[in-house]
Amino acid sequence: MKIVIAGGTGFVGRHLLELLIREGHSVIILSRHPEKFSLSSSPLLSTLQWDGRHQDKWAQTCEGADVVVNLSGASIADSRWTDKRKQVLAESRVASTRTLLQAIQSWSTKPHTFISASGVGFYGDPKAAIVDETSKSGRGFLAELCRTWEAEALQGETIGIRVLPVRFGMVLGLDGGALPKMMFPFKLFLGGPVLPGSQYVSWIHQDDLSRMILWLSMTPSIAGPVNGVAPEPVTMRQFCAALGQAMHRPSVLPVPEFVLRIGLGEMSTVLTTGQRAHPKKALEGRFSYSYPTIQSALHSLMGDA
Repeated sequence: MKIVIAGGTGFVGRHLLELLIREGHSVIILSRHPEKFSLSSSPLLSTLQWDGRHQDKWAQTCEGADVVVNLSGASIADSRWTDKRKQVLAESRVASTRTLLQAIQSWSTKPHTFISASGVGFYGDPKAAIVDETSKSGRGFLAELCRTWEAEALQGETIGIRVLPVRFGMVLGLDGGALPKMMFPFKLFLGGPVLPGSQYVSWIHQDDLSRMILWLSMTPSIAGPVNGVAPEPVTMRQFCAALGQAMHRPSVLPVPEFVLRIGLGEMSTVLTTGQRAHPKKALEGRFSYSYPTIQSALHSLMGDA
């Protein structure tokens, strides 16, 4: 297949790219700063500059793609959620999605699938209740952000393409995402759960997420939102215990909520609240996870270290 990945030089995009090239697919990466990243030198790969807002030469080059994957968007965890930062987070996602769909609408040959990143933050804070793709959206900034982002992506259905908003959980890898930041205090023997500890963590190994995105591209029976998570969410206390075990470190020093609120402001809710998300569509479609448990995922990343 010919696959376009917008935001393909980020953490998730780099691992997806490696899988697609390995599987023999032709890939076009759209990036704001392609020169900053060392990507595969494969003849199956080309990298194009874009700003996420304007159509340029990239739009013509990408025509004929079978699948378009949108991973664009400013990082959620880079800075405090001021009103200005919230606007950047929303606009960077909505604008890139709209720009891609406008380009696709102009193509004479359209892709059969448009995959757009979203997050389990869509569900707000449902406490211990299990949520799946049929569950309603919750409250809070992340829920509103995901709703807006998905609504923009689903406009693609009006031009006759299949749209799959994939609601990512915490993506586990050593070269990006939240895991390296969570590992740091454990390295200093200062690790422990973020209180209250009972909040759920929906997670997925980076390899399983890449495989799921490719699987979705090739599974036409699935449409609409998909929970991009492993089948066994765990509480924050269980997550940190497994992390400590994988790192051969104790998990005994809890992090109080008020400390995070002082340091991170509203962004602290990413850690102090959670979602118990169930990947109903992936399981019903018989997607095969390589790392279905938190123990298998963390040990695969860290080996015997």
